[in-house]
Amino acid sequence: MEESVTLTDNRTGRSIEIPIVGGGVDAGAWRKLLGGIWFNDPGMATTAVTSSAVAEIDGEAGILRYRGYPIEQLAERSTFPEVAYLLVYGELPTGAQLDEWTFEITRHTFIHENFRKRIYDAFHYDAHPMGLLVSGVAGLSTFYPEAKDIFDPDNRRAQIVRLIAKMPTLAAAAYRFSRGLPFQFPENADDYPTRFLKMMFDVGGDYEPDPPLVQAMRVLFILHADHGQNCSTTATRVVGSSHADPYTAIAAGCAALYGPLHGGANEAVIDMLTQIGSYDEVDGFIAEVKAGKHRLMGFGHRVYKNYDPRAMIIKAAAHDVFKVIGKNPLLDIALKLEEVALADDYFVSRRLYPNVDFYSGLIYQALGFPTNMFTVLFAIGRTPGWLAHWNEMVEQKSRIYRPRQIYTGAPKRDYVPMKDR
Repeated sequence: MEESVTLTDNRTGRSIEIPIVGGGVDAGAWRKLLGGIWFNDPGMATTAVTSSAVAEIDGEAGILRYRGYPIEQLAERSTFPEVAYLLVYGELPTGAQLDEWTFEITRHTFIHENFRKRIYDAFHYDAHPMGLLVSGVAGLSTFYPEAKDIFDPDNRRAQIVRLIAKMPTLAAAAYRFSRGLPFQFPENADDYPTRFLKMMFDVGGDYEPDPPLVQAMRVLFILHADHGQNCSTTATRVVGSSHADPYTAIAAGCAALYGPLHGGANEAVIDMLTQIGSYDEVDGFIAEVKAGKHRLMGFGHRVYKNYDPRAMIIKAAAHDVFKVIGKNPLLDIALKLEEVALADDYFVSRRLYPNVDFYSGLIYQALGFPTNMFTVLFAIGRTPGWLAHWNEMVEQKSRIYRPRQIYTGAPKRDYVPMKDR
């Protein structure tokens, strides 16, 4: 039996039956019955703005899949370039496809020296790295004017490769500029996460990251690669729907991620754990959270009403990292905080479980990244997801985004001359 809903206009008595397809209903039927009356949905929390095959999220069950593949399997077995290929093209690559894809990414890691100097040198010495990254990504569109030909599949692939390849280079350059360090060129003999870590932290030419740290970086990139129609992905699609080039669209995604409500949650977790201060203060802090005096950062999610599957993976990665670098008291605080909260019906009844941000900041900090780089790292991982949605949108021949509004301003009024005001 086909599922449906019946909509009735009580003013006229007219009704219309709307089929439920794939968990959604067609807004066209709504418009047919109620033309000029808009669905009031601030933040688009219950509005599907597109159809997408990139990622599936079941918040009730705590499921995240990229193109049908469980995130747990990809985090355990895949490389980041392999996941990027999957997101963009819909299938896991063959060995030959992955070799070609990895080669293409590797040979496009460099950024023009004049571009790097002129863009970044224009900023103040203590400029936020995310601001540098937003500007750098947008600036690349002027270096590749052919990127505007978005309906040529080969041209789209070239720009997708360039963005995935150059994002770590731009990110590392932003960090080193903010630290007054000389730029470190990418070493193309290394894999994706190793190359990035060396661009970040190598000073004398002898830096070699420990394998567990490289693995943690790989996992974090994969876990952040896509998450459906979040704020930054939607921003990318909104700008891309005007047929802007991909650099401009991805810069919009970066700009949306820059906001603390989207990309800054893991930094807020670090601040909270630092504020708690010690293992023995956790119980008191939880009591104050329940009394409304503090917020429990890193718990709960707009989508997940269960344990965020990415949080479980990151928690395991955190233990591996701290085995290498030594004990971190903030990890002990985090573990106890999770244990106490999940044993308390106050949080369980509200379905407040750890999300991806609860442990990711601890790993970033352990790897040596300052907190103002956390969002930049997020952007590197999310780039393939943004590009997958942008590419999908172009192939769908998506209409330009033009949401409606409900006007609440003044009614018609006549102009008042200055002398009469």
